[in-house]
Amino acid sequence: MPFKPLTVLVLAWLTGLPLATLPVPGRAAEQMPVDLELVLAVDISGSIDADEAKLQREGYARALIDKDVIKAIRGGIHGKIAIAYFDWSDSYVQNDILDWTLIHDEASAQAVSRRLLEQQTRTARRTSISGAINHAIPRFGSGPYKGVRKVLDISGDGPNNDGGPIDLARDKALAAGIVINGLPIMNGKVNTWGFPVLEDLDRYFEGCVIGGPGSFVVVAEGFNTFHEAVRRKLILEIATAPSVPPAWQRIGPPVTHKAQSGYRYPKGCDIGERQSQEFWRRRFDQ
Repeated sequence: MPFKPLTVLVLAWLTGLPLATLPVPGRAAEQMPVDLELVLAVDISGSIDADEAKLQREGYARALIDKDVIKAIRGGIHGKIAIAYFDWSDSYVQNDILDWTLIHDEASAQAVSRRLLEQQTRTARRTSISGAINHAIPRFGSGPYKGVRKVLDISGDGPNNDGGPIDLARDKALAAGIVINGLPIMNGKVNTWGFPVLEDLDRYFEGCVIGGPGSFVVVAEGFNTFHEAVRRKLILEIATAPSVPPAWQRIGPPVTHKAQSGYRYPKGCDIGERQSQEFWRRRFDQ
């Protein structure tokens, strides 16, 4: 049980300890300022097989050491960012792979890349983007670094179909000052389990997942070129000024765009849950 401040002072007086050497109760250690706190949240649901999960991990590891990504990091006010990385699937499955780590030059980026590749990749079952967001929210500000901006980077190949509503989780993150960017994976692959594919997943991400000033979506068209989409997105995330408002405009290749202000996904943000219910209803009816 921690001593109260007055108790600490009395004990110091009785023992003759100098007050300047005593810790001040409730005072947190000073956090290092960085340009960005970036959480990378990576989908390992059942629609992603072991080889694809490995390609995703390698894509992030390869993108982080890209010279243009490092240049973007070095070009910030502080010239450094802090990143954390976790895999996610079901509402109760979030595997923390990398705790808050500083990147400020090529050597630190190489070290992070190696640490990611050293960790085992595995896959789970369902898709809970809301679970990933709720897991990420308390991580911001919890490490030894304090970012000018807080960004959650979510990759995934399907809509939310487990856990709480995605739009409520998103709004909770936005209220905490966290910007959410999206990396939908759209390779046209038929789901292993026969689960329906959402053809306009990019629009779903725009209307239901991302949000905050300057938020955007970059589409990955496959796992073999996944690193290029990650590289492009990291550069945009690191270099984007916090004052840039969301606007519907092309900012690169056709697969890259910012969120349309006020855009609502016409099929509803619960499309994944409805697809799941219909899928299992048909399975049980057979």
